[in-house]
Amino acid sequence: MKLKLNPLMAAGMGLGFSMMWATPTLAALTDTQNFGLEVKVTGQMEDDRDLGTRSGGDVNGVGLDLRPWAYGESGDWSAYAMGQVVAATDTIQTDPLDQQVTDANGQSTQRSRSTSNSRKVDDSYAALREFWIGYSGFTAYPGEILKVGRQRLRNDDGQWHDTNIEAVNWTFDTTLLKAEVGAAQRFSEYRTDLTELSAQDKDRSHLYGDVEYQWTPGQWAGIRAHHSHDGGSLKHQGEPIDDLDKTTRGDLTWLGLQANSDAYNYRNLNTVNYWGSLTWLTGDRDRIGSRFDAIGDQDVAGEKTDENVNGWATDLGLRFRLDPMWQVGGAYSRASKNYEQNGLESNRSNWTGTRSRVHRFGEAFQGEMANVESGSLFASWQMQDEYDASLIYHKFRRVDGHSPIGGAGVNPAPESTDVSGVLQSLQLQDGNKDLGQEMDLVVTKYFKQGLLPAAVSQSFDEPSALIRLRAGVFKPGDAYQSGVDNYMHRAIVDVIWRF
Repeated sequence: MKLKLNPLMAAGMGLGFSMMWATPTLAALTDTQNFGLEVKVTGQMEDDRDLGTRSGGDVNGVGLDLRPWAYGESGDWSAYAMGQVVAATDTIQTDPLDQQVTDANGQSTQRSRSTSNSRKVDDSYAALREFWIGYSGFTAYPGEILKVGRQRLRNDDGQWHDTNIEAVNWTFDTTLLKAEVGAAQRFSEYRTDLTELSAQDKDRSHLYGDVEYQWTPGQWAGIRAHHSHDGGSLKHQGEPIDDLDKTTRGDLTWLGLQANSDAYNYRNLNTVNYWGSLTWLTGDRDRIGSRFDAIGDQDVAGEKTDENVNGWATDLGLRFRLDPMWQVGGAYSRASKNYEQNGLESNRSNWTGTRSRVHRFGEAFQGEMANVESGSLFASWQMQDEYDASLIYHKFRRVDGHSPIGGAGVNPAPESTDVSGVLQSLQLQDGNKDLGQEMDLVVTKYFKQGLLPAAVSQSFDEPSALIRLRAGVFKPGDAYQSGVDNYMHRAIVDVIWRF
């Protein structure tokens, strides 16, 4: 495993491990466990991620993921750090937040033009997931804290924020009112294998805020906003271009309304649960296309275009409790042709009503809200704090049959460019909207309830040890070319134990 660190990563790791050494002293001042080790063993079996359009595309491997962490507090001050060491036999997904699409050689293939070693995903690597300092003395409420540093940003539906990123973030969480405001920008991946930021993250800053009010018991309504400034320079027409070069820059603003019945809280006992969100996107963007230069045997930048961006998206869901253990429901999502998400999302949440966070757009397809319409039906089962399971059916369609969609966990080889010269990330039949359908099964067995400080609970997806199966089978629709395979599947087994 190469341990090549860029200066930002080295500084971040130095700060993080310094905090790890310092926090045991602070830990003596608190009553809960304030340092520990999360051990995760992951096995992944995956076939035809590329739908049979190129060699490779299969994943079969086992990985060990160790995450040491430490937390301490003294008065209104607190500090936290979490490291990570991964060793695997193949390039597998030990972290559900990492949805990067790679080929059999570990190269990033989604939206790629040419390979770049600085973005090559290794089977084994070391990383620093979080390191932050917190202050909670601005108000007397226990749910208020300001965090500065690399931290986990996460909202309930996972469609706006669910990622580790450098941020200044203030949260206020009480019985009747929840609010958040902050600024974020990614400066490094803090991983030994990814030594450069992706083109999407380079020179991109985020400002965001949201507020949510419980207007009657169990009923929440709120508003949220996010602004992204994508700076940096674009290559001039005819200059060589690769994966690390930006192809877009500009300013985009998202404004959203939401309402729910505490539906993402798996402990609620409501007979009927609902959620709904409506989001508008507006902004301006510069874009350059690309074309292949046969003489120079390389991709070169195309002409720059200016465009106004306007789009919208909605996500709706309804869930019925049949008895204390069984629930059934349905969900619908639609994103317009020009809509895109802000890039900090995971689309994972407790939308089926269990403790398990499930991908909203398929464990195999793993789609995004970008020119995609989806309908889902599901049944879920939960037996106290010991077991849960979700069986889900998805149907996916393009909203505009002549435009590409956003990223996805399937990645057939591109064959053409769109009218602006931009390489399409997916091989789609022009005019056909049927993307396909999928069946998912997520089953979990829990072993013990964990004891974690409240300030770091969102850093962990699970509060206890577990064994979990996440499996999806995707059947491509007519929108894909006739040469693709009939099915693609992904199955991941996670075993997690926390010491």
